[in-house]
Amino acid sequence: MIALLSIIAAILVIAGIYVILARRELIWGIVLIVVGLLVGPGGVSIFT
Repeated sequence: MIALLSIIAAILVIAGIYVILARRELIWGIVLIVVGLLVGPGGVSIFT
């Protein structure tokens, strides 16, 4: 379960960075990065 959450969090953060850099949509990029950090087991997890 921890590995799955780590992978999902990494994908969300990378997608957020892509949205900010490539599409120039700052708000959606920030939202994806924050959600990735909340889901990830390394930081604050919303599942614990």
